Amino acid sequence: MFFASDNAGPVHPKAIEALSAANQGHALAYGADPLTEAVTARIRDLFEAPRASVHLVATGTAANSLLLATLTSPWQTVFCTRMAHINEDECNAPEFFSGGAKLTLVADDDARMRPEALKAAIEGEETRGVHGPQRGPVSITQVTERGTVYGLDQIRAITDVARHYRLKTHLDGARFANAIVALGCSPAEMTWKAGIDAVSFGGTKNGLMGVEACILFEPDAAWELELRRKRAAHLFSKHRYLAAQMQAFLTDNLWRDMATTANARSARLARGLAAAPQVRIDFPVEANIIFAHWPRATHKRLQDAGAAYYVMGVPDDQGDTDEPLQARLVCDWSTTEAEVDRFLTILAG
Repeated sequence: MFFASDNAGPVHPKAIEALSAANQGHALAYGADPLTEAVTARIRDLFEAPRASVHLVATGTAANSLLLATLTSPWQTVFCTRMAHINEDECNAPEFFSGGAKLTLVADDDARMRPEALKAAIEGEETRGVHGPQRGPVSITQVTERGTVYGLDQIRAITDVARHYRLKTHLDGARFANAIVALGCSPAEMTWKAGIDAVSFGGTKNGLMGVEACILFEPDAAWELELRRKRAAHLFSKHRYLAAQMQAFLTDNLWRDMATTANARSARLARGLAAAPQVRIDFPVEANIIFAHWPRATHKRLQDAGAAYYVMGVPDDQGDTDEPLQARLVCDWSTTEAEVDRFLTILAG
């Protein structure tokens, strides 16, 4: 019963097999190998973007930070929500890699940026001449950090505002596949066709060992991103091992199948939680993340039985047993129906 994070899930056997297959003989380093070239072409095909520049890195923080640094000057600000991953969970890495650009926080509904709030935030900058930050790109997280998903019209509403002010939009797609499955759309429809300029196409949370693709749909800044990746120590010499994982990911729609399983297990869990009288679900459950409150005593019963998940806020174990505490539960490709059902049985007491 492991619901702590999709980061903690196992690597899919097909990715391990692909790594083993790539581990034969020698290959040119730093991405000059045939496997990287083939994977780059497949990603371009997947996104219907033959001119896109594709750059593999090992972590989501690197993908987001290097893309945003490429899109942002040090004197600019990035517009994002308070709940954006780049604000909550990346230890100021976007600010660091951009050379000091700041983040301007935009109001949200269920962690989704509000277009009218974005407009107000943009107009609130570049008001102090040389003394204040200049307007930079917009960044949205899809799936959001609260498990909600931007619809295609919602993405377009955000990018329309950004383009009105001649700003670019970055999409943090650590859970990109989960969002695609939730929306039933294509990668192109959720990105460049909706006005997105750059995307982090995540694999680590969706069954891979550690690889993310930085994608720029207009390749004008491709060389700058290459230089930033090298300077930031994120250019792998044995690059074929990143490419091998992504090759398995893209073969026979494995990326989509794993996300489909994770979303389905989350939906099953959410249905059971919604039926429990002591549970309050906090945000719409639209992909593979659930936030919900239930009593401290129920948390203890679940955790004593071996359930692993996060109780938000690190509460004192000695508090009121009836006090409702918030849980975050995340399903991954390996989560089974049996795990979900056992969890719900224990929760019911």
